[in-house]
Amino acid sequence: MAEITAALVKDLREKTGAGMMDCKKALTESGGDLEAAIDWLRKKGLSAAAKKSGRVAAEGLIGVASAPNRAAMVEVNAETDFVARNETFQGFVQEVAKLALTVGEDIEALKAAPFPGTGRTVAEELTHLVATVGEHMSLRRACVLSVTSGVVATYVHAALKPGLGKIGVLVALEAASESDALELLGRQIGMHVAAARPEALAVDAVDPAALDRERDVLAEQARASGKPEAIIEKMVEGRIRKYYEEVVLLEQVWVHDGESRVKAVVAKSGGKLIGFARYQLGEGIEKQSGDFAAEVAAAAGVPA
Repeated sequence: MAEITAALVKDLREKTGAGMMDCKKALTESGGDLEAAIDWLRKKGLSAAAKKSGRVAAEGLIGVASAPNRAAMVEVNAETDFVARNETFQGFVQEVAKLALTVGEDIEALKAAPFPGTGRTVAEELTHLVATVGEHMSLRRACVLSVTSGVVATYVHAALKPGLGKIGVLVALEAASESDALELLGRQIGMHVAAARPEALAVDAVDPAALDRERDVLAEQARASGKPEAIIEKMVEGRIRKYYEEVVLLEQVWVHDGESRVKAVVAKSGGKLIGFARYQLGEGIEKQSGDFAAEVAAAAGVPA
């Protein structure tokens, strides 16, 4: 029997895309014969993951998890919405969100973390899941917010089950102590963020490049009216204030009453809003679209 070396395991992983523990088991079962190990993995359906890696995965789930003074959120993608209703996939997303509470939001560190009860890492467990379910999947991003004192509230819009859905929000509120009222406010702010889609917490946090682009557009619009430059400058500043009301969370109108500002609501609570994060499933991923009939015809080798 050939020695099962780390180099041999690595070679098998690269050829098949299967997890490290699966590769080691395959080599052990095949007496260290690489080709026999590949066949063993193929028979188990564990070498399919690599072949699926080129597919676009824009569906899946957002998962959130909480701990005292801390909360985490992750996005795990799959190819179809059907997988989001798979209990094994849901369990994976929930577990990764919990791991992020301690590991943090660095994706590579999260992928390298041990996945509980499997003897595999998160990345290896995901590869195993790909082979089992039959779709390309990816751990796309993670976010962790914390406070010294107060709460980090979570909100999942239209949750499939607690902590899992397609839009997730974290809200960090600092206060002298945690309270039910503060937790409720955090959840309400989470609902507001899900609906209003703010881009920045405060005015000074707005992306300078985005602000410059907005100023340029507004200035050109004002010049088209034929107004003098001095008037144009005032018009632009007035419209920039309106821009802040649209993209800055603290400046937005509170969706729950339609008249208060978020900053006034927070100030009234005695807490301080120090951060938020909003994930919407698949945002920024270019989804593939195509003619299904043409795809079938192409596969059959006939013209569409």
